[in-house]
Amino acid sequence: MWKRFPVIASIVLVSSVLTFAQNSNSSTTSTRTRVVDPKPSPTPKAAAKSTDTEASPAKPPGVQKPKSTTPATQVSPSGAVLAAFNSLLDGIRHVDVKAATGAYQNTPRLVLFNYNGTVTRGWDQLKANREASYPQMKDVTLDVRDLRVTMLGRDSALITCLWTQSMTFRGTPETDTGRMTIVFRKIGKDWKAIHLHTSNDNPDPSRIPASEQTPVKP
Repeated sequence: MWKRFPVIASIVLVSSVLTFAQNSNSSTTSTRTRVVDPKPSPTPKAAAKSTDTEASPAKPPGVQKPKSTTPATQVSPSGAVLAAFNSLLDGIRHVDVKAATGAYQNTPRLVLFNYNGTVTRGWDQLKANREASYPQMKDVTLDVRDLRVTMLGRDSALITCLWTQSMTFRGTPETDTGRMTIVFRKIGKDWKAIHLHTSNDNPDPSRIPASEQTPVKP
């Protein structure tokens, strides 16, 4: 019986060793499996890229509109001068004393060389002249052509044009044409006329001095 016990003990010992070896192998295998499993998968990267792609349309080109809109609302200096000149023309067309005189700077230094050869000095005299003549005017039409705006710096400008004006004055129709030179100055935020010069574009030949007459071709 004692002879069999060592044999049995040996078998048990061998079985224990084999069992331990199998356990060691299985733990090694599971360890290798765990090493393989954590390899980065392309799926999370793709999801991250898709998220960035979806977020990019949230910044459309329209975000820059405020910058492009600001210049659109600004008026160029020449445009502002032209707008002031058009306000003067509209005042004449509508026989509006306030609008016509408001286009000029309210100053005693104002000088106008008139179409009839007279000179108006000062804004008060301008207003008095318009208040006297405008009630006699009806059906006024005023057209300008060959209009040019020349900037003389940031705060001054020159406008030249040819004009034709038709109306009924004291019940009698009349039409006149002429040239106009008008100087504007920026006063504060507004452009005001500070000088006007109108003249006949087809003067009476008998009134033109010989030195100013156009030579006649032989």
